[in-house]
Amino acid sequence: MKLEQVPFGHPDAVALRDEHVALGNQLYASDPSALHRSGSEGIDPVSVILTVVAYADHGPIGHACLRQLDDEVEIKRMYVVPSSRGSGVADELLAAMEGAARDAGAGRVIIHTGDRQLAALTFYQRHGYTTIPVYPPYQDVTYSLCFEKPL
Repeated sequence: MKLEQVPFGHPDAVALRDEHVALGNQLYASDPSALHRSGSEGIDPVSVILTVVAYADHGPIGHACLRQLDDEVEIKRMYVVPSSRGSGVADELLAAMEGAARDAGAGRVIIHTGDRQLAALTFYQRHGYTTIPVYPPYQDVTYSLCFEKPL
């Protein structure tokens, strides 16, 4: 497995983000606040500091990007394809995002996820992330959970 920095619009990055969004849409389809999901989940490409795709011999297997959100640095679209979960790919992606946030001078990194993403919740807590109040633009999405990790 190797990590490669790619442009935000790289086809592999776009395809993995689309898979991630489709999974979220499926998980939260029954939640009325999912109506607010598209507005809160959009990413302005200009705000993106770094986009990384994880590759195995057979192709792309993971994605994460880091963006500037007002005065914060936020990890977005952390995603590993189901067949590669549990193999350490997410650990590598997270380390890359945290390193880039540090390099950008951030004192902490923040992340948003949802209450039905149990594996993600366990993963972030295992890596030292703690719960913080829900921050904009996620305040209208009732299943939102937000975390921080001091760097």
